[in-house]
Amino acid sequence: MSEDVSDGWAASAAAWIAEQGDDGDYGRRFVLDAPMLARTEGRGFRNALDVGCGEGRFCRIMQRAGIRTTGIDPTGVLLARAKELDPNGDYRLGRAETMDFDAEFDLVVSYLSLIDIPDLAMAIAKMATALRPGGTLLIANMTSFNTAGPPDGWTRDREGTLHFAIDHYMDERPVWVSWRGIRIQNWHRPLSTYMTLLLDHGLQLRLFSEPQPTGGDPERNARHRRVPYFHIMEWQKPA
Repeated sequence: MSEDVSDGWAASAAAWIAEQGDDGDYGRRFVLDAPMLARTEGRGFRNALDVGCGEGRFCRIMQRAGIRTTGIDPTGVLLARAKELDPNGDYRLGRAETMDFDAEFDLVVSYLSLIDIPDLAMAIAKMATALRPGGTLLIANMTSFNTAGPPDGWTRDREGTLHFAIDHYMDERPVWVSWRGIRIQNWHRPLSTYMTLLLDHGLQLRLFSEPQPTGGDPERNARHRRVPYFHIMEWQKPA
């Protein structure tokens, strides 16, 4: 069973599971997994909350690094798959905006989930509350330049030259995106929206990076270098 969020995830869950497979999609496998894992391994994190854990893939990755994990997600089909692959794992049905954890985790992870959350302000407040003093909030997110591209995005001009169209960058808005049988609602927000909300909770920025692809399709890598898909941020809650 899923919460009624009407954002396409319940209908797209099976296609999403097939798309991710064991190794993840292009962005996870060739861009984000390595730097995200590097920020979690060997740093003494005992337990982690994965917000928007989906089918539990990054929870399982963190467990292999010796971290005890709790995953939360509003899509029941994805959580069922997470439990099937990790029967002893802690997976809970719920939304970031309404979760109720109080200073319980050394590490809170949002791995490409902020763009799916309608009430970002409340979600970030709940994430900050879930952290122990001194804890870390690790975020992988779509870049705001990229999310400002749809519906046009990559287009060719009359000469056939490929360009990426960015428009209405400052206007926060939901955007429906579709690929390979998946149709879900993302949110475009300017980068300043994210930064301001995180700073307002007293979190301290420790890392901001725009990782380059390593391996993968050369044409897709070239597009990533022209208009990056992702950035990674690490924030610390004051002790």
